[in-house]
Amino acid sequence: MLFLFRKLSISITSSSSISIPLCTNINIMSTINNNHSSNSISSRLTVLGQQLRLYKPPELDNDKVVSVSEAQLPEKLNPNSRAAVLICLFNGINDDDDGLRVILTKRSSELSAHSGEVSLPGGKAEEGDVDDADTAKREAKEEIGLDPSLVNVVAVLEPFLSKHLLRVTPVIGILSDINAFTPTPNLDEVDEVFDAPLEMFLKDENRKSEEKELMGNRLLIHYFNYETGGKKYMIWGLTAGILIRAASVVYQRPPAFLEQIPKIKLPGVISRNTKLP
Repeated sequence: MLFLFRKLSISITSSSSISIPLCTNINIMSTINNNHSSNSISSRLTVLGQQLRLYKPPELDNDKVVSVSEAQLPEKLNPNSRAAVLICLFNGINDDDDGLRVILTKRSSELSAHSGEVSLPGGKAEEGDVDDADTAKREAKEEIGLDPSLVNVVAVLEPFLSKHLLRVTPVIGILSDINAFTPTPNLDEVDEVFDAPLEMFLKDENRKSEEKELMGNRLLIHYFNYETGGKKYMIWGLTAGILIRAASVVYQRPPAFLEQIPKIKLPGVISRNTKLP
């Protein structure tokens, strides 16, 4: 049984080649694993954080960036609409597992949008938010009771574009003391809090994909089946796409399957680094 799930899970309802641009030649996970016997979990997570702070979004070939004209955009698109999600990593160690894990939620079945789906903690930016990291940590506190002071933000990835054309920025944070976190889900938003191994999003196991079209662009939507504690979850779409990218950055290698995520540029809204989900 999973480390976090066993201690922290709360259920409210019954029921191809890519470039990983780090400004270092040190392999993050190799460094961490080599220190396993001599250093504490905290020390190994510190090494990870130091390396991830060097992350810089990749430089893109302008010829491969898809530009979208204003005529192609939905009438109700708000140029200032943006959101952030928290990729909260911790080190899970027990008899069955030893590696980085990421905290996930199952959205409330009562929500009008994306009800019952697996997601990362996060949401839309509010006026008082200083930056994307502030948005992600605030939303995590509101959704699952994660104290912002427990999370050390170490990297901000290039933004993704949701199917509703919402700019979503992934924020990577490290939770060094997992025992200090006791989930208190917001009953209006979250049914369950659980975790999954980050590395699974690089493996071609329990995964399928289907091709979709968004604003004239072909992309692959990935679906990961995950089971823990007798419960089954489907992690897909934007959440899966973000976790594939995060795992690629952390482990410094591409996924073992075709990702096919076109880059897109919206007029006056999204930077050229934005990815479709």
